[in-house]
This record gives sequence, C-alpha cells and structure tokens, in this order.
Amino acid sequence: MHELGIVFHVIGMAEKAAAENRAEQVASVTLKLGEVSGAIPRELTSCWDWAVKRTERMKEARLIIETIPALTVCQDCGQNYPTVPQGKICPHCGSARTCLTQGNEIELKEIAIT
Repeated sequence: MHELGIVFHVIGMAEKAAAENRAEQVASVTLKLGEVSGAIPRELTSCWDWAVKRTERMKEARLIIETIPALTVCQDCGQNYPTVPQGKICPHCGSARTCLTQGNEIELKEIAIT
C-alpha cells in the first residue's frame, strides 16, 4: 500500500510548512491526483484519516483530492484523447504510437494553515 507512504510524505511537508509559518494548525491539504497515477483516492483518504490523528498540528486537517484527467497524444496523427476510455490505441487513426501527456502525476497543490 503505497498510499500510506504518500500520506506520510505529504503530512511531513505540511507540518514543515506549518512550523515555518508559525501556524498552530493545518486546516487542509489539497492534492492533485492523476487519473492513472496508481494511487487510489479512497485509500489515500483512509490512510489520511488514520495518520493525521497521530499528529499535533493536523488532527482535524482535511484531505482534498482534485483529479487530473489522463490524456494521451497520438504521435502519428497528433490528436489528443482521454486515456482511460480509449487506452493506448488512438481512437482517431488506430495507431499504437501514443504517449501519455498527463494523468500520472501526484502534486501537492495547497496547504491551508491557521
């Protein structure tokens, strides 16, 4: 379960930001999660709910997840298309020469502190 590792890493970054800004509490953390990143949102949330209870500054912090849609570009016809419903084969020309352009990332977007 790599979701727990992700959560521990994000909590560490949020606690560091809170300490650097002399904040008493972290209110929320927003993650941008790629649709094909391999991380499961409900697992991240479950791990988050368990882990923040073991911190001082983040006991009530919410995890907000924004989904980044997976997009692929065809190297033959140049068309972009949504990856999840189509897969690796271009729906425009049938080529398998495609490349994922977004949707596999996990990004820390925002840490809200009080």
